[in-house]
Amino acid sequence: MIPKQLSPLKGERVLAWFEEGEETITAFVEPFVILLILVANAIVGVWQERNAENAIEALKEYEPEMGKVYRQDRKSVQRIKARDIVPGDIVEVAVGDKVPADIRITSIKSTTLRVDQSILTGMSSVNFKGTNIAAGKAMGVVIATGVNTEIGKIRDEMVATEQERTPLQQKLDEFGEQLSKVISLICIAVWIINIGHFNDPVHGGSWIRGAIYYFKIAVALAVAAIPEGLPAVITTCLALGTRRMAKKNAIVRSLPSVETLGCTSVICSDKTGTLTTNQMSVCRMFILDKVEGDSCSLNEFTVTGSTYAPMGEVHKDDKLIKCSQYDGLVELATICALCNDSSLDYNEAKGVYEKVGEATETALTCLVEKMNVFDTDLKGLSRIERANACNSVIKQLMKKEFTLEFSRDRKSMSVYCTPNKPSRTSMSKMFVKGAPEGVIDRCTHVRAGNAKIPLSSGIKQKIMSVIREWGTGRDTLRCLALATHDNPPRKEEMNLEDSSNFINYETNLTFVGCVGMLDPPRIEVASSIKLCKQAGIRVIMITGDNKGTAVAICRRIGIFVEDEDVSTKAFTGREFDELSLAAQRDACHHARCFARVEPSHKSKIVEFLQSFDEITAMTGDGVNDAPALKKAEIGIAMGSGTAVAKTASEMVLADDNFSTIVAAVEEGRAIYNNMKQFIRYLISSNVGEVVCIFLTAALGFPEALIPVQLLWVNLVTDGLPATALGFNPPDLDIMNKPPRNPKEPLISGWLFFRYLAIGCYVGAATVGAAAWWFIAADGGPRVTFYQLSHFLQCKEDNPDFSGVDCVVFESPYPMTMALSVLVTIEMCNALNSLSENQSLMRMPPWENIWLVGAICLSMSLHFLILYVEPLPIIFQITPLNVTQWLMVLKISLPVILLDETLKYVARNYLEPGKDSVRPATKPCSLSASAWFFLLPQTKEDEPSLCLLHPLHWPACTQLHWALSDPETCTHPQAPSPP
Repeated sequence: MIPKQLSPLKGERVLAWFEEGEETITAFVEPFVILLILVANAIVGVWQERNAENAIEALKEYEPEMGKVYRQDRKSVQRIKARDIVPGDIVEVAVGDKVPADIRITSIKSTTLRVDQSILTGMSSVNFKGTNIAAGKAMGVVIATGVNTEIGKIRDEMVATEQERTPLQQKLDEFGEQLSKVISLICIAVWIINIGHFNDPVHGGSWIRGAIYYFKIAVALAVAAIPEGLPAVITTCLALGTRRMAKKNAIVRSLPSVETLGCTSVICSDKTGTLTTNQMSVCRMFILDKVEGDSCSLNEFTVTGSTYAPMGEVHKDDKLIKCSQYDGLVELATICALCNDSSLDYNEAKGVYEKVGEATETALTCLVEKMNVFDTDLKGLSRIERANACNSVIKQLMKKEFTLEFSRDRKSMSVYCTPNKPSRTSMSKMFVKGAPEGVIDRCTHVRAGNAKIPLSSGIKQKIMSVIREWGTGRDTLRCLALATHDNPPRKEEMNLEDSSNFINYETNLTFVGCVGMLDPPRIEVASSIKLCKQAGIRVIMITGDNKGTAVAICRRIGIFVEDEDVSTKAFTGREFDELSLAAQRDACHHARCFARVEPSHKSKIVEFLQSFDEITAMTGDGVNDAPALKKAEIGIAMGSGTAVAKTASEMVLADDNFSTIVAAVEEGRAIYNNMKQFIRYLISSNVGEVVCIFLTAALGFPEALIPVQLLWVNLVTDGLPATALGFNPPDLDIMNKPPRNPKEPLISGWLFFRYLAIGCYVGAATVGAAAWWFIAADGGPRVTFYQLSHFLQCKEDNPDFSGVDCVVFESPYPMTMALSVLVTIEMCNALNSLSENQSLMRMPPWENIWLVGAICLSMSLHFLILYVEPLPIIFQITPLNVTQWLMVLKISLPVILLDETLKYVARNYLEPGKDSVRPATKPCSLSASAWFFLLPQTKEDEPSLCLLHPLHWPACTQLHWALSDPETCTHPQAPSPP
């Protein structure tokens, strides 16, 4: 974050080395300060380097230590270290094992094999090193080890990926280069101007001592020009910003990325869990009502609730119903509860219900709780007991004997259940769930009420038409058919060792009903995307889901409008790969949805976006998302993601919520605006110090400021107000402006002139304060201007200095006056920096109470070094009296009038409309979390609109605006109320 050119250390070292050799405490001050800065910089450097290594270290978490292989020297399997496995080895993996290398499965030794490859999302063809065996047992041949494995390639790619410098870092580097050139020229000019004084008597007639003396002044000028406090202030401001973001669930790992967020122009977001809740929920279901011949009627129901919370209602024709009154729903709930290996769990720490098992099955478990088909009394149950109360009732009626696991060929799973209380009427049953087309093809009957009716082609066509409508409509629901086998073969008659026989046992089924579920969009996402559009930010959905579902979700949340043609704006990974390189680049320029993508596509998309100078934020959670996260300007990892993804990212979403990204972008914009203010404040103050040193040297005056005083002002006195400027209130329309161009200069030509004018006044006032004491102050020596500008020629036998004690030119009073004016005038300059163009009459100091406190503290520190011994000795100053302080104020306060004049010119002639007053009559859309409420009319035909904005909650701001015409709002597209 600290540009090399802005480092004050080089100049300070020179000052320390050329310090005169007097044996006083002041001789040790500058080296001591320099030592502290060196130590601090070293600590920061070590910390940053360690962070860079973490991305590689985190990969070790997924590297297995041991593996089981078959080799000729052993008849049985042997365990060896994973690093000793070579391509061609035959490896055995079983449940609980971590795969020791990339292997291709040659045989499965169990009915099913399930592998948790979530850390390498998007891959399915090979068992990759580091993934976990969730169920089953298999053998395979090793095809890659070490750096040639997929996880090894990811490590190499992360090492090879260069971290882009943030826009602010680039601007500061550019500014530092320019500043260093200007400073070098000024230092050389000051040294050359004074060549004629090298042999002055004060230097003992030694040309070398005179040259060193003026070299010291030149370097002091360099120290004055360099804003030493800037790196610390920027770091502090960014750190405070990260704290505010953390409260919004955005954990920032890289401080500079806070500023980069402010110019984000594209957000590439995963769908599942970020734009959606990642909590599958059943929202619709149907059973058969009546069957007449070849036709039938259906009972369709809607289900409320979009999370795993087991609370919700079932409606039919928009009316609340009791599920226990429908026999078909009772049987449907029984299948959902028993043909299921998942459950609900209440997380007391988080205060939410979570899934235990697969998302689809958990949605069915949750549906059973909402249906409550046996009218179970749920009152008085704890939240933990409530999680599975209704499911438990059903499971008490029947016992699950065994499960026929899901397989891709039959696209279904089933359970064999027997009654817990056998009787003549109760018999064993098989309950089946699966893809509708697969299950219904094996059905011979349907259930309508209590009746079992043969399935005709007309009935089947009716059922499938509804399922197709649900699967292709606006919601694109995932549908599951539920069926039962009323007379299954006995367990002894089944061959459960061979999974290819399972389909033979799932025949002659009776269709019971169908449920439609979806991963619902987060409630707040639509308003956040609307806000992104207002802010000129393009949102791109990137998902591994199918294109139809992805486009449907995009329409629901506002990425696409309802009837928008998406032929050139939505692509699958395969469609994208089939395009030419130029077409791929063009697609990235316009696309807003990528479906069926692999993680490798993410890196390619980022590269193309960067070719358009887009500032990209990319989300990811898997190990192989890490290269794309590192390549993007802002890599955003999910809180539920892998350690590798988090380490490669700049920001982690604790709640995996897209709206948190938008809130972070808003915070980033506010932080950048505030940083501009304190950067300009520090620069204008340092220009004043440069002018002071330059004028002193050019006019031949005694030193007005010495290096240790400049260090104190730059590092301490200026630092507090500069940091407080980071708390300036953000503009209310901050998210109604397009993203900032990262190439936008930090200081425009007009601003440079403004701060040069302010700096010239600061420098002239500082030198003038010292000159005032010499020439006009009561109690001062009252020397002439000539005597002051030629003080180095002062000696007893010089007639030009008759009656003048030459010791007076070493008095601490002029230096104290200069330092006091410099500190006071820079406090006034801090008030000027409350707003770029807004007058203090419109933006009073109490708008930022932190700044008022910082100014008071800075002045207190100045009083401390003035009046508390031995600090005046260290800083070579002395206490001032009331008369002298009044003169300090008279010299300092005009800087406010000067800047007010410059603001007036900018506001009315050069930059009209910029940094304008907050709207008094027209409310604007603020953020995804801004709340708008239409209140009852206060006057006839005059509705009142109330705005509550979270950024102003600490001040309890509640603004009311009367609107004669709501259409006059400059940004009428306000977020929906929560």
